[in-house]
Amino acid sequence: MPYSPEEIAQRQRFDEFYLKSQSPVLLSIERMVCGCGYGGNSWTTRDEADRIGAMLGLRSGRRLLDLGAGAGWPGLYLAQQSGCDVVLLDLPITGLRIASERAAIDRIASASFGAVADAATLPFAASTFDALSHSDLLCCLKQKRAVLQACRQVVRNRGRMAFTVISVAPNLSPDDHRRAVENGPEFIDSESSYPTLLTQTGWTIKEHSDITNDYAQSCERQRLADQKWREPLEELIGVSAYAERGLGWTNKLAALADGLIRRELFVVVSDSK
Repeated sequence: MPYSPEEIAQRQRFDEFYLKSQSPVLLSIERMVCGCGYGGNSWTTRDEADRIGAMLGLRSGRRLLDLGAGAGWPGLYLAQQSGCDVVLLDLPITGLRIASERAAIDRIASASFGAVADAATLPFAASTFDALSHSDLLCCLKQKRAVLQACRQVVRNRGRMAFTVISVAPNLSPDDHRRAVENGPEFIDSESSYPTLLTQTGWTIKEHSDITNDYAQSCERQRLADQKWREPLEELIGVSAYAERGLGWTNKLAALADGLIRRELFVVVSDSK
């Protein structure tokens, strides 16, 4: 499948992020914001990961697919806590290499596997997995419907999928919609609402939670953490990039306060094939 220039540039940025993600300053910021230190690239907190693991019913003998897994958060954590096996899937290989090293350190290498692949064209047989997860992935991809369809094919009947996603609030004016898009993930816009997309791709919603307030609190912790570690962060990314990053948090928090962006948690079950 050909990728657009925007998608190629996004993947390069993710690769560059993962190259820096193991620096002490970014790991310190991640611990303050999300309560973990993997070099992750989503907004999933430790409490949220624990909730997702419980809702998926993970345990020894079960097989989890974590899409957009990056450096292994939260997929490796879920496997370590539950005893399940996990396949970490992503396209930027740098993150998966970091995840492999982390799995060895955490002594779960035998229960974790990496796959370099597109989430819209999963390279697995039907009914391979008991459960699936992805953290703020769909809002970073254009092919949202294709991803949900591919997930449906590789999960067993009545298997569960839990995921978080950032989206544009409904019924906005054109100017507010523009602000939402400017202050969200690159491909935040969606052709349909997520409940509609899920129904159309063979999923039944079991739980749907608005976690926007938690997201806003995480963004505020992010802003404060950047200020706390200003000097080492400026040294890592540069003074101008630090200033741009700070302006980004300010604008994002304003968009959240104005109700333009939301973050949601879905737990869904595959319909019978």
